Amino acid sequence: MKRAFIPLGIFVTLVVFLWIGLSLNPREVPSPLVGKPAPTFRLPQLHDASKTFSPEDMRGKVWLLNVWASWCATCLQEHPLLREMSRRNIVPIYGLNYKDKREDGIAWLNMHGDPYVLAAYDIEGKVGIDWGVYGVPESFLIDKAGIIRHKVIGAIKPEDMALLLPLIKELNDE
Repeated sequence: MKRAFIPLGIFVTLVVFLWIGLSLNPREVPSPLVGKPAPTFRLPQLHDASKTFSPEDMRGKVWLLNVWASWCATCLQEHPLLREMSRRNIVPIYGLNYKDKREDGIAWLNMHGDPYVLAAYDIEGKVGIDWGVYGVPESFLIDKAGIIRHKVIGAIKPEDMALLLPLIKELNDE
C-alpha cells in the first residue's frame, strides 16, 4: 500500500519544482561575468568585413554592447529605445550581430535604423558563448577599464533606464 504513494510523492515534488521555476523572472538570471573583465575577441565589422572590432579598442570609454539579430522579434521591440539612446548620446552603443546572415543584418538596420557606432559580426556565435549570452537581445555595460558592470537579459525597457542612466553617469565620472 505504501509503495503506491511513492509515484504520487515524486509527481507532487516535480509539480512543486515546476511551479517554483515558472514563477522566477528570467531577466534576473545572475551573470558570472558582471564585475569581471569583458572577454576579448576580434571580429569583422558587419558593414565592412575588411575592418575588425575588439573590446580592446574601447579601453578608456564607457560603452554598451548590444547582442542582436535580424531574426529576433524581441530585438525589434527594444530597437526604438536603442535609437533614442544613440540620438541622445547617452552611451556609445556597439552591436554584436549574433548568428545572422550578414546581408540580413545590414538590411534590418537599413530598414529599422542603425543605433550602433558599429556592429561586429558573430556568424558562428562563439563570442556570444564567451560572453554568456542566453539568447538575444542581451546588453552589457562595460566601464573604462573593460570590466562588465551590468547585464540586461532580454530587451532593454524604459524601466531599465532608471538603473542604467545613473550607472553610466557614475562610470563616466570615475
